[in-house]
Amino acid sequence: MPPTPPPPRWDRARLIPTRRQLALVVVLAVVVAVAFLPMTRNTFIELLGETLFVGMALLFAFTLAGAWRQTLLPRWVAQVLAIGLGAALSPLIVQLLAAGGDFSAFIGSRPHVRGYVMVTLSGAVIGTLFGLGALYRERDAQARAQALQFALERETLQRQAADARLQLMTAQIEPHFLLNTLANVQQLVESGSPRAAPVFRSLIAYLRAAMPQLHHATPATLGDEERLVRAYLELMLMRMPDRLTFTVEIDPTLRALPFPQMGLLTLVENAIRHGIDPSCDEGRIEVGAQRDAGGAGVHLWVADTGVGLSDHGTGSGTGLRNLRERLLAFFGPEARVELSEQSPHGVRADVHVTPVA
Repeated sequence: MPPTPPPPRWDRARLIPTRRQLALVVVLAVVVAVAFLPMTRNTFIELLGETLFVGMALLFAFTLAGAWRQTLLPRWVAQVLAIGLGAALSPLIVQLLAAGGDFSAFIGSRPHVRGYVMVTLSGAVIGTLFGLGALYRERDAQARAQALQFALERETLQRQAADARLQLMTAQIEPHFLLNTLANVQQLVESGSPRAAPVFRSLIAYLRAAMPQLHHATPATLGDEERLVRAYLELMLMRMPDRLTFTVEIDPTLRALPFPQMGLLTLVENAIRHGIDPSCDEGRIEVGAQRDAGGAGVHLWVADTGVGLSDHGTGSGTGLRNLRERLLAFFGPEARVELSEQSPHGVRADVHVTPVA
């Protein structure tokens, strides 16, 4: 494996000043030139040229020190030192140019020396404040970026945990349906019922609808649930043809709506097991789904004319509890399942969800 090349000496992202920094230096140069104008014999243009030169020198010293990858000093210390060095050298260059490059003439000229001291002190103070302000803003931006990164990672972990919880609850539910159905088929076969062959055909139709949902990682849709519910009810109809009728009316525009796997089937299976099966009378199951009046939410329902809520239980069974948790994880906190008595007898389960945009 070839050795990893060392990182470049300069951080190109920090090497070029931003437009905001350049604009701020120009504004400060104008302000300083106006402040120095009553104290010197120079014209405003001369003062502005000098302050602009010094300001730009300090800015580039600050950015170069920040872009230089070194380990001797913390980056902010190197930047402050660079500002101090720039504040000492850049006014000296300006004054030497004004004195014709003669250092002796510069030393012997009190106006040049006084101007140098004024500009150096002003540049050092303003440059240091400017640098510290820039470092503070940079640290604040880094803190916000880290907070956003942490929030993104937390959201990702929460989503992964919710997906894992959904998979676990789905794994708990699916064997329950399949084993109950196979037990019913076994009973018909052992009793020699002539309905055994039709029941097998209905079972095959049910498994064809169920198996793709068991193996596909993509979310199931309400259309998948409709096919699964129809196949299941057809299977139950073969088991008790004299005691069961049903209707399934799903709004065609909702068939592409993502929906928890076997979520609607949970309610239908509960209606069969706790409502129709214990009753000696003929029972009916109605399954439906439509959009709410406002169009934002979706209303689904499963109603039966079975024995009623007193024998149904309070809705705290494993299947309904898992369904509520799956709906909350899938659609958010506004998802809810409500059970109510039907007159003269039976139970109605209403599901209200708001699809995620």
